[in-house]
Amino acid sequence: MKLDSKIFDRIRIKPDKERMAAENTPPCQWNGCSRAGTHRAPRGRNAEGQYLHFCIDHVRLYNKSYNYFDGMNDSQVRDFQKDALTGHRPTWRMGVDKDPDGHKPFRRTWNADAQDPYEVFDGDTAPRRDAPRKRKLKPLEKRSLEMLNLDERADSSDIKARYKELVKQLHPDANGGDRSTEDRLRQIIQSYNILRQSGLC
Repeated sequence: MKLDSKIFDRIRIKPDKERMAAENTPPCQWNGCSRAGTHRAPRGRNAEGQYLHFCIDHVRLYNKSYNYFDGMNDSQVRDFQKDALTGHRPTWRMGVDKDPDGHKPFRRTWNADAQDPYEVFDGDTAPRRDAPRKRKLKPLEKRSLEMLNLDERADSSDIKARYKELVKQLHPDANGGDRSTEDRLRQIIQSYNILRQSGLC
């Protein structure tokens, strides 16, 4: 019986690790090397997921000289890195798709035959992308606009202009010291502050 048989390697207290690795792994792919290829190294560009097997010494040599962009000029490297941001997938502007042939982008149009049971598009053949959205106001904001005699469509410049106009009308200094409109002025100032804090003006 041979005591250095590979059958005993698994039960030895100090097994021969190199010999076990050589049996379980492919040989080193470096020319002239007979050791076990215990370390993987990438094959290179256009061979993703494929690896070469080297021993520890030769994988270090391979990694020192490895260059993924070998054979590419500077502009090709820049283009590759730019495309890598989107995972090398084609991109186009919002609202634009590729044509069925896959050549150039075209603007998507709404299908007139499509069913619109909830009347989202009000019978239009194109979606209402450019329609201005109606502002959803809180009850306090609505009351503040009413206090300034404005409706919900009033924008920032309308609110500021109305506020200045009402302050000039109601201020006691503009009315010869008459303080009868002081409460109304206080309400106008309070309403304007509410609208300003909510970002409407």
